[in-house]
Formats: sequence, C-alpha cells, structure tokens
Amino acid sequence: MNLQTLLIEDNNCLELTDPSGTSKASIYLNDGGSLQNLVLNNCTVIKSLHPKPYRDSYASAILFPFANRIKDGVYIFNNKTYQLHCNDKDNSNAMHGFVALKAFKLIDSELTQHAISATLVYNETQREQGFPFLYSIVLKYTLTQDSLSLKVTIVNNDKDAFPYTIGWHPYFNSSNLEKSTLTFDSTQKFIFDDRMITSKVKEHKESMPFTIKDKFLDDCYTLKTNTVLFNTPDFELALQSTSQNKFFQIYTPPIANTIALEPCTGVSDSFNNGIGLQVLAPNEQSDDIWSLTIHDTN
Repeated sequence: MNLQTLLIEDNNCLELTDPSGTSKASIYLNDGGSLQNLVLNNCTVIKSLHPKPYRDSYASAILFPFANRIKDGVYIFNNKTYQLHCNDKDNSNAMHGFVALKAFKLIDSELTQHAISATLVYNETQREQGFPFLYSIVLKYTLTQDSLSLKVTIVNNDKDAFPYTIGWHPYFNSSNLEKSTLTFDSTQKFIFDDRMITSKVKEHKESMPFTIKDKFLDDCYTLKTNTVLFNTPDFELALQSTSQNKFFQIYTPPIANTIALEPCTGVSDSFNNGIGLQVLAPNEQSDDIWSLTIHDTN
C-alpha cells in the first residue's frame, strides 16, 4: 500500500490508516486539527460525539494558549492587563483558548514500514483580543498498529514573549464505563470554586485503581509520573506525556460510556495563579508529545 491510499484528505476531514490496516484516525482540519475518531488495533478508543456540536464539547481539541478557564477573562502579564473574550457565558470566564476553532492545513505526510504520519499547521497572523501575539502551532500525528502520538510544537513569531499553557481534550470510549478504571500516581488534587476556578491545592491520595462507577467527575490532579492507564473491559490504554508540567483533568460528560481524560501543562486560571504557567520568548519554540498505546485485554 502507498501513502496516497493510507492518507485521504477530503475537505474538512483527514483520514489516516496505519500500514497494517488495523488502526484508523479521523482528524478534522477546520475544527482545530482535532482527532474525532480513533481505532487502535481494531478497538474503538475515540468516537465522534456527533450530533453533539463540536463547539459544545471541544472533543479532542488542542487547548492553547491556555487550558481550562481564565477567571473573568482577565490576567496581567509584564505589568499589562489583558481582557480575553469570555466564551464560558454561564460563569463569565474565558475557556479553552483559541486554536480549537481554527482551520489547520496539511503540510507534510510520511509513510514508513510500521507508521503513517501527518503534519498540520496553523499560523496566527491576527492579534486576538486579550492575546495579541503572533505564533504558529504545528501538530504531528503518527499512527501505528497499536499507538497514536501527537507532537505539538508552539513557535513564538512575535517580537515579545507571551505566557501560555497547553492541553488536550480527548473523550475516550468504553463499552462499559462502570466497569472501567484509571490508574495514576498523584498526591495533589485541585479544589475549584462554583465557577470552576482553582481555589486551592489539597494534599490527596486516591486509592488505585480509581473506580469510575457512580461518579460524576470534573477533577484535576498533579501527576507524579507521565503515565495514566485507562482500563476497560476490552482494552488497556496508556496515556503518556513528555511535559515537565504534568496535570490531569478527568471529566464525565452526560454521554453514555464516555470519559474525558485531559493531559495539560497548567490548571484552571493558570494565567493568574501561575500554576504550570510558561513563558515563550521571541523566536523560541516548545514541544510536547502526548501518546496513546493500547493493549487488548481479550
């Protein structure tokens, strides 16, 4: 099989199939280059939430220049006050950054014996309200028979430094979420106020495996390692990150057998509380890699 056969670009949708033919990924270019469907080794790991609108779920969105929320959309950087657009209208917060709704372009692709990859880019040339900086964000998806990796590169194209955090917002599928568990290493949990803004950090040790049954979750933890395991009746999935700032948000939406497992480099209101906040200098770049690896449990 050749690259043209395994990579199909059709308007908004980019379809990848690994050389073995057992793994497939659907990436929506106009929806922030987001991963809307993922099958690894014939197991459905992520499936589209359609007909739920993407703008309501931000399913698999790349969250930049901030993950989660900024209280009132206001922050101060280098002694200057900025006002972001508050798209979390119920709580009057800015939420999930900007690039989740941007259109990405396919700029490169590659096929090897065991993997197929596609590289996408979005170049910010306008100075957004509340974040008037110019940057590029490059997404490289690599698909194999049992894994998918996503490398995110942020490039500062501006003359000034800017603050940022970054996150990923994938919704994972289980055939039976009540019989699924998580395993992760954490001793800190973040406490939110009624607007989902970080109010404090609590020393906290969850017993593992972490059971999901009968729980409504919208919680954030500091990770001590770079691996989270998601165990379902059909597969075990390892979610890994190369980020030095390792935070992990868990959310159970009102959708059957679906859970959001979100790696991020900062927490709610990081632009104000400084937790995980990074600064990227002019002409500098940063790289983060998130990877998903599956093991069949049958």
